[in-house]
Amino acid sequence: MEFKDYYATLGVSKGATEKEIKQAFRKLARKHHPDVNPGDKAAEAKFKEINEANEVLSDPDKRRKYDELGANWRAYEQGAAGGPGQGAWNANFGGAPGGFRTMTPEEMNAMFGEGDPFSDFFHTFFGGAMGGPEEEPGRRTRGRTRGARQGRDVEQEIELSLDDAFHGATRRLAIKHDGHARTVDVRIPAGVSDGSRVRIAGEGEIGSGGAKSGDLYLRIRLAPHPKFERKGKDLYTKVHIRLTTAVLGGEAEVPTLAGKTLRLKVPEATQNGQTFRLKGHGMPTTNRPDTGDLYATVEVQLPKTLTPEQRKHFEALAELDKGTTS
Repeated sequence: MEFKDYYATLGVSKGATEKEIKQAFRKLARKHHPDVNPGDKAAEAKFKEINEANEVLSDPDKRRKYDELGANWRAYEQGAAGGPGQGAWNANFGGAPGGFRTMTPEEMNAMFGEGDPFSDFFHTFFGGAMGGPEEEPGRRTRGRTRGARQGRDVEQEIELSLDDAFHGATRRLAIKHDGHARTVDVRIPAGVSDGSRVRIAGEGEIGSGGAKSGDLYLRIRLAPHPKFERKGKDLYTKVHIRLTTAVLGGEAEVPTLAGKTLRLKVPEATQNGQTFRLKGHGMPTTNRPDTGDLYATVEVQLPKTLTPEQRKHFEALAELDKGTTS
């Protein structure tokens, strides 16, 4: 049985953070995914290796066991090859601290099935930790069958408008895994951000041998909005005002994603590009009561043509401005 270097598989160091492991997995999974490489057996095999490495390194308990195993691998290897452990393989499955139990060859064989995407190495050392109660010494968990495997989690990108992200939305998705197609209505909460993930429990790949299905994760991609720009939980927009309003002061109308219009008080001598904050009119925050702010930047609109009377007044203003400094 071959030792699996999961860190090398994902191309990360042993001291990699959870974020670095996640980023490495996503990058490699996208590159070798079967949907991207149809009929490519080498890519399929690589995808299985990547998935297995992530299964271990993304789980704190499995990763701890794997790191502890590294220094003792030769002892395990000798036992499996007919050395001191002949007739029984020893594996620590996270019982009492420092405790080991014996697994018979029959128990080991029960974990492997045709087409199993996980290696013998994985099943040997992590089989008892996959998606269910741990096995008691000397017997298998009730209901476990040969080849039983929890369905994999699936990630799918979905595009939302900023309006849908503000209000929340329901999407009807057609999901197809392993030849099984179904339709599911998914509620996306208000306040989701670009790149965030929404979990739909049990809608991933279907498990085998009676094991439960995986989860579906929707990765949010927000489409650009013609009037608003989002930065975190705050929104930014532009408001056009007349030159006279900028000079003398007045009011301006500011649209919001909530669908209502706010009246902004513009003080006299407002400069072009000046930004005003409208508290509490930004984006909602998922699962939290606080709301972002709306920032309105004024753009002073100059007249394109002048009437004779307007020209007269501007010329008078120009005379008043002579000799003054700005």
